[in-house]
Amino acid sequence: MTVLPFLKGPQLVIVYLQSPRERYWGLVRAIDATGIVIQGTELGGFDAWVRQVAEGAPNAAPSTVFFPLNRVEKVLVDSPSGDAPSLGQQFERRIGRALAAFLES
Repeated sequence: MTVLPFLKGPQLVIVYLQSPRERYWGLVRAIDATGIVIQGTELGGFDAWVRQVAEGAPNAAPSTVFFPLNRVEKVLVDSPSGDAPSLGQQFERRIGRALAAFLES
């Protein structure tokens, strides 16, 4: 799998899925005609997960998951909206480093 050029390398995204309906936030690790690989967390658990990371919980590592493209409804780049910070910015503000730097450590 390769990252598509329009993503300009690893990119933070929110993936909307169907059957069952889910939303997943994280770093795109790969995408191709079969699916997308994301390293992150289910969007509904974002705050709890960030809290665990901030507390240094040993089991706070993000999941790496593959979603087949037939489940993917849309993929949105995680970016700020007006005064509302992106989830990536929220993570960085609460943890003190970007998700990519956190994953490398």
